[in-house]
Amino acid sequence: MWAQPDTTPHFPGAADTYDAIIVGAGLAGLSAALRLPADWRVALVIKHDWQESASALAQGGIAAVLATEDSVEEHVQDTLVAGAGCCDAGHTRGILEQAAAAIAWLRGAGVPFSEENGVLHLTREGGHGKRRIVHAADATGHAVMATLWPLARQRPGLVLLQRHAAMDLITGTGPDGRRQCQGVMAINLPQRRPVALLAAHVILASGGSGQLYPRTTNPAGATGDGQAMAWRAGCQPGNLEFIQFHPTGLAVPGSRSAGRNPLISEALRGEGALLRLPDGSRFMPAHDERAELAPRDIVARAIYQEMQRGNLPHVYLDISHRSPEFLAQHFPNILATCRTHGVDPRREPIPVAPSAHYACGGIPTDLRGRTSLPGLYAIGECSCTGLHGANRLASNSLLECIVLGHAAARDAEARSQHADAWPDHTQDGIRPGAAPVPATQAWNDVRCQQARRQLQQLMWQGAGILRHRPAMEQARDELQKMRQAFLAAGQPEAPSLPWLELRNLLDLACLTLEAALARQASCGAHALAG
Repeated sequence: MWAQPDTTPHFPGAADTYDAIIVGAGLAGLSAALRLPADWRVALVIKHDWQESASALAQGGIAAVLATEDSVEEHVQDTLVAGAGCCDAGHTRGILEQAAAAIAWLRGAGVPFSEENGVLHLTREGGHGKRRIVHAADATGHAVMATLWPLARQRPGLVLLQRHAAMDLITGTGPDGRRQCQGVMAINLPQRRPVALLAAHVILASGGSGQLYPRTTNPAGATGDGQAMAWRAGCQPGNLEFIQFHPTGLAVPGSRSAGRNPLISEALRGEGALLRLPDGSRFMPAHDERAELAPRDIVARAIYQEMQRGNLPHVYLDISHRSPEFLAQHFPNILATCRTHGVDPRREPIPVAPSAHYACGGIPTDLRGRTSLPGLYAIGECSCTGLHGANRLASNSLLECIVLGHAAARDAEARSQHADAWPDHTQDGIRPGAAPVPATQAWNDVRCQQARRQLQQLMWQGAGILRHRPAMEQARDELQKMRQAFLAAGQPEAPSLPWLELRNLLDLACLTLEAALARQASCGAHALAG
């Protein structure tokens, strides 16, 4: 493994001080913000806005044991099976035991979950043995975020730093002599101005890394920022090779927008949708006895293999046998999205193909969200708690956001009672770093965008759904050369968002391929060909 670069941030000479800094405003970030002490001054650092988070795009729902015929132990076992033996069983049980309380918290906040006859409607998704998915029609993420975002904005002491991109973590020596996280160096994007944000508690909730690939359900900002920053600060990542590809991204011309492909929720298969070839025949029963309800990695590989075998651009997902009334009630947003692209699921099958969807690995943490660097927490998709193992079980991720968001906030509050938690910001962590180079030397935005597209193709070839070792080695070598050229050109005086995101993608792409090459056998989402 190659060493982390020296990333002591360039300190601009002025800094803002907070009690806590949260990077990212998806469900994990908002859950933490709403749980931190009300009298704390909290910075919420986001590149765009909440509607462009992966949380807001989530369709399916949140997994929780609420039915009398279900049990937490069954939920745990379903998760361990989906995770292909790579889950942390203790962490998994610890998170899933808090699912009912998480749903109660959301309902108390006013989230309008779907009900039938006055009780929560529970649906089922692939890999789950029981109906345990709480949802708000087929736009659960949007319903949750639309409820929590106004509550967070009303929180006393919240300072919203919108259109700010986190660049690097600020580290230094704490009062106890240990190296600790002391803040975040960010870029005010409209002004292209660096800003030092200082705090005793930094919570990374920056999301996933789907933009490593040319086809993804993730928003354009899912560039692995938190994972890359934490690695540059000395945190070793875990399970990066386990990239989950969602089996059913919409696959029609022109369906890719804002850097992503629309997702066709797994809940359709939970309600009886069938995967078919162009001739109308089913193929999933030949791949797995659970057919369309097999875990995501199995379904995605089956679709990919059928596409390769038949030289097909996509396969079809057919739910036209369900009544129009049922579809309108349970999947109104999917119907609207499909009709926008000329497909009517009430009468015809939906063209679908796998898309990069979820990073099962990330920054290793404990059940309080604590990383190996004191003062630094990681929650949500940027983290690696051991819940997802080698393949995430559907609808466990939003649950993890809430549980770990609350846990990190509680731990930060408890940690604040100890004097050692509060750093002396005159320490070496915020001394001026090496001077940036003139903008004419560093890669400009056009070159960064070109390199990003090249990186995505190399990742698809080297670390896609089915992986060949020679292709992984070739992609690794080419990406390392690209990264070296990028770093050699230097950091611009006023880094742009394309430059910042490419820097993170290059770091994470190289780390992911190294992790994939180190794992010699197929496991879950890491599937070796041959």
